[in-house]
Amino acid sequence: MGSGVGVALFALSLLLVSHEVESAIGVNWGTLSFHKMRPSTVVDLLKANKITKVKLFDANPDALRALMGTGIQVMIGIPNEMLSTFNSDLFVQQNLSRFIGKNGADIRYVAVGNEPFLTGYGGQFQNYVVPAMVNLQQSLVRANLASYVKLVVPCNADAYQSNVPSQGMFRPELTQIMTQLVSFLNSNGSPFVVNIYPFLSLYGNSDFPQDYAFFEGSSHPVPDGPNTYYNAFDGNFDTLVAALTKLGYGQMPIVIGEIGWPTDGAVGANLTAARVFNQGLISHVLSNKGTPLRPGSPPADVYLFGLLDEGAKSTLPGNFERHWGIFSFDGQAKYRLNLGLGNRGLKNAKNVQYLPSRWCVAHPSRDMTQVGDHLRLACSEADCTTLNDGGSCSQLGEKDNISYAFNSYYQMQMQHEKSCDFDGLGMVTFLDPSVGDCRFLVGVTDIGLSSSTEPMARWSIYHICIGLLIWTLTM
Repeated sequence: MGSGVGVALFALSLLLVSHEVESAIGVNWGTLSFHKMRPSTVVDLLKANKITKVKLFDANPDALRALMGTGIQVMIGIPNEMLSTFNSDLFVQQNLSRFIGKNGADIRYVAVGNEPFLTGYGGQFQNYVVPAMVNLQQSLVRANLASYVKLVVPCNADAYQSNVPSQGMFRPELTQIMTQLVSFLNSNGSPFVVNIYPFLSLYGNSDFPQDYAFFEGSSHPVPDGPNTYYNAFDGNFDTLVAALTKLGYGQMPIVIGEIGWPTDGAVGANLTAARVFNQGLISHVLSNKGTPLRPGSPPADVYLFGLLDEGAKSTLPGNFERHWGIFSFDGQAKYRLNLGLGNRGLKNAKNVQYLPSRWCVAHPSRDMTQVGDHLRLACSEADCTTLNDGGSCSQLGEKDNISYAFNSYYQMQMQHEKSCDFDGLGMVTFLDPSVGDCRFLVGVTDIGLSSSTEPMARWSIYHICIGLLIWTLTM
């Protein structure tokens, strides 16, 4: 099915049987992690949880290969930095035609950029968006895929503004480009994709009413003419509806490209809040109640952010950036969540390839007065965000703080023997040093192992016993 005709026939057959697809809860699969599971393991996790829609931030070929034949609908992405230089014909050939076909990857959308109009970017990407879409659309036509693969532009909610939802409008400097963009989307049957984050509104504004961020009702509702808003999501969504209406596209389908709540790394980022928010969101969307400006018409799709924690993400926005996953980095559910897809709760990943069960900790009998430089090294390269204020490990004592940092670095270095030295201040233990809710991780590997205990063969029974003896005697 490599020919253009074959791809076209396949796309047509899919359109005939499944063009109208029921909206559902999907997930964002980000891969900025020091500990990556095999793509096939992640796809098995999606299937076990009956997740039928997934959004990628690039066109990772390993992920796409793992998704082939699963029936999971896929959105791939083009990073902002590529918009000015990428060859659209080559992109379609390498990332679409190559994977679409019988038993192939069900790629439905290509995201052209990711929040390219974000205020913080200072306009550096916005002039490339529409030309890139036009070129890409022409390439899709040439590849006989234009009727099946749709182009979208995930926008941050800062693209529009208003004091009340009904007065929503796009930022003045974006009016012209948004008019072009929305016209293009409408002409090609594409939805408007927006990322909405009530957590960030709460995090960035001490006056923001906390209960307004959730779906349980608010003691600070927002009146707007005949309508009243009891949660930030509805208010934000309808602000976009009003902005689209002002451009003449009030009925354009809207997809939520990212939404979620982090579980660590800040005050208010915890397991309970994340569960309450995400479950409230899912129940709200699947109730089909809609919003005051779109009653009975919820978003076409909602992609939770995210599937897995990403320990290598930038912490510039905040330490919480590494903790958005509904699953931890190793595919273990963080809390009970009903996605509305047939399972009452989340199912954990299976066949995860862990490194051996050993940890690096501060040597209990060594003087730690000179540990500062080692801590800075460990935490500049590995993830220590849970140690900061509001984090799940922020209440550890001094020695446990050091141990957590040492271990994070040790696991990131794939447990290389020398990575636990720290000039003699570190030592390897086989006793899990986790404390309460503070989990000292063991890394994973995407390299298949014939036995999870095989690497331990490099460690003699003698070394194991000595390590345990030292640990026991010095505690």
